[in-house]
Amino acid sequence: MKPTSTVLLLCFLLMLGYSRQVAAQDEQFYNGKTIRVVVGFTSGGFYDRWSRLLVRHVPRYLPGNPEMIAQNMPGAGGLIAANHMYSVAKPDGLTLGMLSYGMYLDQLVGRKEVQYDVRKFNWIGSPEKSDVLLYMRSDAPYKSLEDIRNASTPPKCGSTGTAGTDYILARLLEDTLKLKIDTVLGYPGGSEIDLAVEKGEVQCRGLTAAPFFGREPFISWRKRNFVNVLVYGGQRRDPRIPDTPTIYEIFDQEKTPEESRRVADVILRGGDFGRPWVMPPGTPKERVKTLRDAYAKAMADTTLLDEAKKGKMEVEPVSGEELQKLAETMIDQPPGVVARVKKLLGK
Repeated sequence: MKPTSTVLLLCFLLMLGYSRQVAAQDEQFYNGKTIRVVVGFTSGGFYDRWSRLLVRHVPRYLPGNPEMIAQNMPGAGGLIAANHMYSVAKPDGLTLGMLSYGMYLDQLVGRKEVQYDVRKFNWIGSPEKSDVLLYMRSDAPYKSLEDIRNASTPPKCGSTGTAGTDYILARLLEDTLKLKIDTVLGYPGGSEIDLAVEKGEVQCRGLTAAPFFGREPFISWRKRNFVNVLVYGGQRRDPRIPDTPTIYEIFDQEKTPEESRRVADVILRGGDFGRPWVMPPGTPKERVKTLRDAYAKAMADTTLLDEAKKGKMEVEPVSGEELQKLAETMIDQPPGVVARVKKLLGK
């Protein structure tokens, strides 16, 4: 055997031995343990539904077959849970968080409440990507974005907080299309906003498309035409709402300046974070890898996929490695873009 071949064989055997040692250590560590998943929103919404689906399946692919439970920690559009995961949760591999996809924006604009750096989280994966839309009660006097622009009284839209999709979309429409929207902050979660719409406290809400097409009350609302979708944030129209224009179409019609388009794209393409799971900074690399591998296997599991389909939950998995790169990209923006986003979000 040639010397080079011998060296390669020895390296392979050493790596194989190390992998087996790590697997054995992980099995010993996780055996009999409970992993807690902190969900940054109230129960019933898609953040909560996805986490509860995942906690039923991911443990089967973890060494030692640990128990996994989901616990809700709502508040400030997911900001409370994000701060907890960064500064309080132990980096021991026993705590994960499902956080708001928009949390990078609060960091980008430098909100004083932010205690985290999204680049330092250990990203595990996301089950979907999320384009946004704005729905409006059908009995409200706003049938289009042009109606909102021309109205003497702006519509009231509900929001969880400054990191929430609802707040971010409203500010984006104000900045780029000169619409006035009165945002009512402080709802604990999306389900509470939907109830407020039902009761007439507010008239509209911005949210990701998946829950709008996948859960109540939207399924019933759409059947009885209780709400209309005024604008869609995807790059192409959604075939389920073929008459609803995309924001990019409206930009073309109104000859929106290039800088405004770039700012909008930074905000809207952040939806590629979807509904992400993260682990705290400082979590041992081998446990991050173990969770990423288990997550990826669970997302390919036909039982999980069948459950997701029955629950009308769209599946478009994003790996932890992709999310890690996306977090770095979203924060690394030119000063001019950051300044516009700060202005847009009222910072």
